[in-house]
Amino acid sequence: MDLSDLWRASQLYSQTTVITAFTFLLGAWLVYRLLRSDSEPAVSFTVPTPEQCKPAWQGKILDNPSIKVSGSTAIQCYTPATARLLGLVNPVTPDGIDRAISKASKAQPAWARTTFAQRRVVLKSLLTFILDKQEDIVRAACLDSGKTRVDALFGEVLVTAEKLKWTIDHGEKALRTDGRPTNLLMFYKKNEVRYEPLGVVAACVSWNYPFHNLLGPIISALFTGNAIIVKNSEQTAWSSAYFASIVRSCLSTCGHSPDLVQVMSCWPASAAHLTSHPGISQLTFIGSRPVAHEVAKSAAKSLTPLCVELGGKDAAIVLDDPRGKVVSGNEMNRVASIIMRGVFQSAGQNCVGIERVIAMPQAYSRLLELLQPRIASLRQGDDLTSEDGTVDVGAMVSGASFSRLESLIDDAVAQGARLLVGGHTYRHPQHAQGHYFTPTLLADVTPDMRIAHEELFAPICVLMRASSIDSALAITNSTPYGLGCSVFGPSSTSAARANLQYIANNVRTGMVAINDFAAYYAVQLPFGGVNGSGYGRFAGEEGLKSLCNVKSVCVDRWPWLIKTTIPGRLDYPMQAVSWPTGRGIVEIGYADSWRRRLTGVKRIAGL
Repeated sequence: MDLSDLWRASQLYSQTTVITAFTFLLGAWLVYRLLRSDSEPAVSFTVPTPEQCKPAWQGKILDNPSIKVSGSTAIQCYTPATARLLGLVNPVTPDGIDRAISKASKAQPAWARTTFAQRRVVLKSLLTFILDKQEDIVRAACLDSGKTRVDALFGEVLVTAEKLKWTIDHGEKALRTDGRPTNLLMFYKKNEVRYEPLGVVAACVSWNYPFHNLLGPIISALFTGNAIIVKNSEQTAWSSAYFASIVRSCLSTCGHSPDLVQVMSCWPASAAHLTSHPGISQLTFIGSRPVAHEVAKSAAKSLTPLCVELGGKDAAIVLDDPRGKVVSGNEMNRVASIIMRGVFQSAGQNCVGIERVIAMPQAYSRLLELLQPRIASLRQGDDLTSEDGTVDVGAMVSGASFSRLESLIDDAVAQGARLLVGGHTYRHPQHAQGHYFTPTLLADVTPDMRIAHEELFAPICVLMRASSIDSALAITNSTPYGLGCSVFGPSSTSAARANLQYIANNVRTGMVAINDFAAYYAVQLPFGGVNGSGYGRFAGEEGLKSLCNVKSVCVDRWPWLIKTTIPGRLDYPMQAVSWPTGRGIVEIGYADSWRRRLTGVKRIAGL
């Protein structure tokens, strides 16, 4: 064996040793994590499962399903997929809003004094309950929104569990007091920023994710030491009452006041009383742009700060290989599958859903071949009652948008778009009163068509052709929205990776996922958009801090040694020497003035 063989053998041995050691340490760490006792254990609690969530439940089928009942102020709750009556919910009045805010205000000071450990126990208890009862939660969400169980599992349970887990693991660090730098003149000062509870915050949430949209702001509000008022959508009033009872029962069992969380349903006329209420310290609004204008005007009356998330017209941009090479079939299938999920999840009723697929020439033709048969084969119905469990796309929450959707599609076809699949309201043979719109594929859409820039919130795949990377970017930025964006493309060469980054750097959106869809939400990055998609952020560190009074504190570093003292020459009343003394202090404090003077001396001296 020569020296080169010995060298290779030693290298192989070293690599094997490192891998073995790493595997051993990883295994030991996992065992430790599994076996160690939790110093903040979850508390068990129970909540009765609604009768409607039981598989054998059969409710009355409404002839003309609507949330409004003639001659009554009650909210009529029904299943969008089958039009079965879930029950009636009494809407809260302005007086009821006042009482809810009063209860929350009284409960909040004690909660603000709790430790992060106590708050984590509440969140851990919620997480344990959700994982144990996820089937009941999924059924409730499906009944009230019409989505499938898989859509509810990922869009309601998984993301809520992730938000809880992230907050449990990282929330305290995000809210820890920050030390800030000082300067020469104030060298004896210690500076910090504290994150303190605001008091009572509020959230007006949308119906498309009835469990997650309700729980999300509650999780953040509780962990930051606030109480919260949540106004849920009238469309999902039934399930919201059940979901609220879970949180309130958890708080009670953990020894805290359930009044910290107030969940209410109301008609729009009463909602303005909440959004303008002086007892609210911050408001998060999730909904449409027209309603957001009214909310902003209402909140301005009491100068309530807003976080506004208004949906979007998110694009999935698919790039070609810059070398002209054909992208592999496996990769194109992978991208097509992600696009299918991004477009048709929750029947397209997803604020960061893919509303436009913008593809360069090679990708365009291949996606067209892949998407058309898959979209044509999608099956609609009620997943909860399906005998063979083969429902791909559920119902929409309401049929109110159907005529508008058909009009947008007809206008696009009249301008040259090709309707390849669907494009119309669907009357389900088993659920004739349900709200269904056929999964749709519309190709050859151009930026000048209404459907290219109006939000759809529906199971419609809009395919647009881009001639180049700059063309794809221009099309993406051509709408008034700017929430999220996905960009797909090869990454095996530096040029290909540069193209992906070029898109990510130049799209005017609040979030970007590279070679993925909405991955930023699965890891709790701050969520929100720009332009017509709103402002402010929830989720992540920024989301927690937005629910806090950001308090700046400046304190003496060595109070026993040095404190601020006003020099006699600068004390009131002013003296003739006050001005030059002040100038001298300013010049001492900032090095630039020293350098300027030194440069002047050097110039005079001829140096």
